[in-house]
Amino acid sequence: MAQLEEGDLAPDFDLPSDEGTAISLAGLKGKPIVLYFYPKADTSGCTKEAQEFNGLLQDFSKLDCTILGVSPDPVKALARFKSKYGLTFPLVGDETHDTLNAYGVWTQKSMYGRSYMGVERSTFLIDKRGRVAKLWRKVKVEGHAKDVLGAAGKI
Repeated sequence: MAQLEEGDLAPDFDLPSDEGTAISLAGLKGKPIVLYFYPKADTSGCTKEAQEFNGLLQDFSKLDCTILGVSPDPVKALARFKSKYGLTFPLVGDETHDTLNAYGVWTQKSMYGRSYMGVERSTFLIDKRGRVAKLWRKVKVEGHAKDVLGAAGKI
């Protein structure tokens, strides 16, 4: 599948959340959305990234911007992660990898000479019309949420 680019229509999804409800892109249309993909709940980098977004949640709310964290984890693991760190935005699980594939973030990775499939840490800022306004691939966690907030303030 071709990589999504800025200006493309964001693929719809309907995923289970940590709160036991389903969340879809179509259900959020009309407001900006930060859709960030991370490899695994409760790991150091993913925890830091979630905490940075959570710390700026009030600023994102002032822009009427919804934040959604997406990983291939089961929703029970996401609920534990959310509770453990006091996160206050929804986390959704994509165990089938359908949404991860649609966004081009389920990729071949390698570590210590071993190849495997995994999530490429990426963030998609989706505008009110459902188009990708800005995207970040191979995200470095430190300061990333602040960069996304700055971009959200311009759409």
